Amino acid sequence: MKKYFITGLLIWIPLSITFMVLAWIVGTLDQIIEWLPDGLQPRNAIGFNIPGAGLVVGLLIVLATGLVAANVIGQKLVRYWEALLARIPVVKSLYYGVKQVSDTLFSSTGQAFRKALLVQYPRHGSWTIAFLTGAPGGDAANHLKGDHVSVYVPTTPNPTSGFFLMMPKEDVIELDMSVDEALKYIISMGVVAPAVRSARPRPALLSE
Repeated sequence: MKKYFITGLLIWIPLSITFMVLAWIVGTLDQIIEWLPDGLQPRNAIGFNIPGAGLVVGLLIVLATGLVAANVIGQKLVRYWEALLARIPVVKSLYYGVKQVSDTLFSSTGQAFRKALLVQYPRHGSWTIAFLTGAPGGDAANHLKGDHVSVYVPTTPNPTSGFFLMMPKEDVIELDMSVDEALKYIISMGVVAPAVRSARPRPALLSE
């Protein structure tokens, strides 16, 4: 009975957590529907709410924003909007900080979170998974001798918190695994190990 009970838990726990997370995301995005005028609200037009309608509206808003911002007129509007935000002290720091991080993460040419690494942390001889975020910059780069890379070491089982480190390039091993596989490995606390593709880890050959 204990064996069957544990087997049932292993099936229902992932399903339940996945359902709760998806329900929370859809429920949060459904609040976007409140932005519409009362005449366009589903509950007023057809008499009841449509689950997921806010998600669809949110996706349409994002696509429409990208379509407008991709042309010349849209780019001028974005520059005007950013110039307006730049005049507000607190908003300026917050907006441009988030924008710089998002531009780096979602850039098609950037290296942020594109490679999984093996590094020694928190002490020599103790290894953990990290992600490449780029190269040291600013005045910090002037005080580092030799080639260094910037890495993010996530915590387990919550990878959204972690540590930012600048490490010598020769001390970093590039892993033959995708970022998704590495995240699963971290979240599962090492239980869900990625498939082995090569006989041994590759040397640290990170592109600049």
